[in-house]
Order: sequence, then C-alpha cells, then structure tokens
Amino acid sequence: MVQKWRDLTFLHYSVEPEVVQSKLPPGLTVDTFDGKAWVALVPFWMTGIRFPWLPAVPGTHTFPETNVRTYVHRDGKEPGVWFFSLDAANSLAVQFARRFYNLPYFRSDMKVTETGIVSYEAVRRRSGAKHSIETEIGDLLVLPQPGSLEFFLVERYLLYSERGGRLFTGRVAHPPYEIREARALRCKETMLEASGLPSLPWEHICFSRGVDVDVFSIRPV
Repeated sequence: MVQKWRDLTFLHYSVEPEVVQSKLPPGLTVDTFDGKAWVALVPFWMTGIRFPWLPAVPGTHTFPETNVRTYVHRDGKEPGVWFFSLDAANSLAVQFARRFYNLPYFRSDMKVTETGIVSYEAVRRRSGAKHSIETEIGDLLVLPQPGSLEFFLVERYLLYSERGGRLFTGRVAHPPYEIREARALRCKETMLEASGLPSLPWEHICFSRGVDVDVFSIRPV
C-alpha cells in the first residue's frame, strides 16, 4: 500500500525498560538507547493512500492520524515499532487497519492546521482520550546518522502487531527522514494514560515534512 506521511511531530520521552517491557506481547523485547526505552506521541497527516495498481478511494485519501508507540526487536534483530494506539479521522481506514494489520486503531475527531505554528487536535470518539499540540518548527535541517538518537527514534522499517496471542510483522519502506529541531508550545494529552503509560516530560522533539511510504502486508512471525 502506498501512503504519504506529512508534517510529523515526534515527541519522545525515555523511561526504564521494564516499564515498557511489561506492556509488550511475548516474543518482543523493548529496544533501548543508552539503556533507556523510549515512548513517542506522533501526530501527522496521512495522505495519498492507495494500492499501487488502483487510484485512491474517494473519502480515504487524506486525514489526520496520531500514534503512540515504542521501539522493539526480536532476539536482538529485526528492530521495529510497536504501537500502543493509533487514532485516525477516517472510519474506513480504522476498520481496514484493524482487519488487515491487526493494529489498535481508534476513530477520532481530528484536525491539523498550520499558520507558522503546526497545531494538532484530536478527541477519541468512544473514550474521550485526546491531545492538543502546537509545534514551533526550527530552522536546522538534519539527516539522522546511524548511531545517533535521532536515527534510533525515526528510522524504523518494520511494524509489529498481535492477534489472538500470535505475533505479526510487516515491512515499511521509505527514504530517510529529514528532520528539524522543534519546540512544543503546547502539549496537553491523555492518550498515553489511555494506553497505560506514564505521562512524563518530553525529552526530545523534532519535526519532519514527511516521507513517501510503501507499507507491505503483514505475515506471522
């Protein structure tokens, strides 16, 4: 599936690995950088969604999305992303991702606006979990290098999901991110708490105009 991810803000904090490990399914181990696990809240635009051989389906082409995630591996190999939750402002996308990718998607009312500052608003329909974020984008453009914290946080090319006690993985292909320094002028959220995670101060914030992505079908591990 072809997608375009646009105007992403990556908000991260670090936490002791055991806090995250206790929330992962069997078969996955929390990935760490300098001995710390990292948790992220990532709001962005999802656009250009289609299968390679088909045009975009009307009504599913562009919508805001937010994910709460951490970083994992399998026996020291195959580093990837584990999603605690994903929110999208599109019912069909939510149903499709739950059915075919086993991902914990939720339907939310969301909007993204930019007037010099990028603003992300979301309210989950059933539980009311929400966020209100304003990002100020810096000027410095960086291409994350292997071994850096930025590379560890953004350059991930596998996703993991689980259904009925069975672990699945899917490949994600995209060019390297170009990221900018960023500052959160406002970040009020309850989505981490809704996933059973602590709400801690953000330690690392960056912004990217985005990448074009190929998301492949999942397979059992």
